[in-house]
Amino acid sequence: MAKTTTKKVNSSDKSYNFSRRSLVLLAAQMGIIGTLSWQMRKLQIHDSDKYRLLAEENRIKTRFLAPERGLIFDKAGNVVAHNRQNYKIVMIREEAGDINQVIHNLSRIISISLEKQRSIAKEVMKHRAFVPVPIVENLTWKEFAKVAANLPSLPGLVPEVGFSRSYAENEIMAHIVGYVGPTSKKDLQRLPKSNPLYQMPNYRVGKTGIERELNTVLEGTVGVSRQEVNATGRVMRELTRDIASPGLDIQLTINTDLQRFGMARMEGLSASAVVLEIETGNILAMSSTPSFNPNTIVNGISNVDWSNLLSNEKRPLSNKSVSDAYPPGSLFKMVVAIAALEKGVITSLDEINCNGIYEVGGSRHHCWLTNGHGKVNLKKALKRSCDVYFYEIAQRVGIEHIASTSRKFGFSQTFDLPVSAISNGLVPSKAWKKSSFDKNWLLGDTLNVGIGQGYILSTPLQIAVMTARISRGKQVFPRLINAIDGQIAAIKSAPRIEIQDSIFSEIRNGMVSAVNDKDGTAFKSRIINPELIFAGKTGTAQVRRISESERELGVKKNEDLPWGQRDHALFTGYAPAKNPKYALSVIVEHGGGGSAVAAPIARDIMLYVLHGGLPPISSYPVEQRGEISALLRQLGDKLKDSTLTEENQNIGAQT
Repeated sequence: MAKTTTKKVNSSDKSYNFSRRSLVLLAAQMGIIGTLSWQMRKLQIHDSDKYRLLAEENRIKTRFLAPERGLIFDKAGNVVAHNRQNYKIVMIREEAGDINQVIHNLSRIISISLEKQRSIAKEVMKHRAFVPVPIVENLTWKEFAKVAANLPSLPGLVPEVGFSRSYAENEIMAHIVGYVGPTSKKDLQRLPKSNPLYQMPNYRVGKTGIERELNTVLEGTVGVSRQEVNATGRVMRELTRDIASPGLDIQLTINTDLQRFGMARMEGLSASAVVLEIETGNILAMSSTPSFNPNTIVNGISNVDWSNLLSNEKRPLSNKSVSDAYPPGSLFKMVVAIAALEKGVITSLDEINCNGIYEVGGSRHHCWLTNGHGKVNLKKALKRSCDVYFYEIAQRVGIEHIASTSRKFGFSQTFDLPVSAISNGLVPSKAWKKSSFDKNWLLGDTLNVGIGQGYILSTPLQIAVMTARISRGKQVFPRLINAIDGQIAAIKSAPRIEIQDSIFSEIRNGMVSAVNDKDGTAFKSRIINPELIFAGKTGTAQVRRISESERELGVKKNEDLPWGQRDHALFTGYAPAKNPKYALSVIVEHGGGGSAVAAPIARDIMLYVLHGGLPPISSYPVEQRGEISALLRQLGDKLKDSTLTEENQNIGAQT
């Protein structure tokens, strides 16, 4: 029988293996316990706020509260933009069921077009089911009460009272103040992304004018309502409420009465008038006609009415005072004269012969007076607006010095104003033409600029600034905001323009002569009160090219041309001549001659600001008082202005 052998296991080895496994198991257990302990500590201490917030979000809903928008006042403290109670209806989709049926039922109580009903349904579907979405606003109290009385048959609808923007002056201040509208994708690209207001359904932001440019000042700070909700998101109760802070109030420099007068005086025209207070730079009026009623846009304008505004050839939506740039015409001759005197290429006494035509380089440039003005010096050239004189001195000066001089007087500048779509205008140069058209600058280009034609463009505001600076020899800066939240805005200092006083004196003498000498182009628009002497310059800017064949046959009169081909009528001036207080500019698009159309408007506006109301008839030449009295009566009726004096009435009756 085979012998069986058995291997003995050492007891010490068994003990060693057991101890090692125990240690490994113990270490694993301790590691797991440590990890769990660390994770519990992390959850309870480090991440407690995070998970508490997640739990709160399941239970608490945050609703943002829109603040009241700041008010806008004119210089006298009259409100021009304010907030009125807005009776509106909001829809909560999850409670409405069939939203189309609910909207249809609502339309049987208050008038809602089929197009509007479809628009409401689309808007409601853009938002989460429990979000209250405004669907109808600006209801009358009677409409609001009818909806409230029928709520049992209108599930998901909630009547609310909020605020809506309203504009006290309608068309008068529309281009300056602007208007608000629902936040669009385009608005979100320019507005701060962190502001929760812009995520609110149908929240309104500034679209144009002051409302747009100072939107962040006006809109205020959002409020927050924390509401407890159930598992479906339905509000159970409000837990806390942080009240919204209203926006800051803004005071403008605008004199609303003057603004209203300017608009009435230019009624029916496509025109602009800007009035500056020279000492401060305050913009007292910035009238642009025709205008539009911002309230109709805020409250919901129809597609037809909006299309009519866009297609109107007189562009009622455009602020012509700052957004549109025009050839300055003969108004620019003052800058050309300053450049020539400063460079020393001419003196005020030097004479140039004008026979009606200026020939150079094989081309002919015509003066507005066919037979010419004869020998003219600077004063006569300004008061008679001789083109040939300025062709000659422009050639001597050259475009570069003309351009640099013009910038000293506000050309090609936008200024620091909170107004939408401000145009730079254009001061051309050799480099500009080369880069823009890849063409060399020609002598003919310089001659055209010499009379304010060709490539040069300016806004009515820039013209008014030029005139204010000439009147005082200082760098007057326009100013539109007088105060924000009661704090007066700083007035920019007006340093002296580095041009000799004697040069300014020569230009001012020419402007006084243009209005007050019998052969001046604006003599019919003079002010006869010796304390209020008016100084100014007329201008007529061509918008079409006149061929030589037309000149031979006779240039067509403006009234015989289509409206869009007629000349622009311009005027600029300041008063009183001895102690200038106010400067203005007027442009009438396709109005014809500056002396016949723009100058009379400018005089009436200047007299209004000088007298603080409708002027006395005694400020006008005797031979004009019958016609003027009738005009003032008509304007007084439009404005319901109590400043129509007894003197005006008596003299009007006599004439």
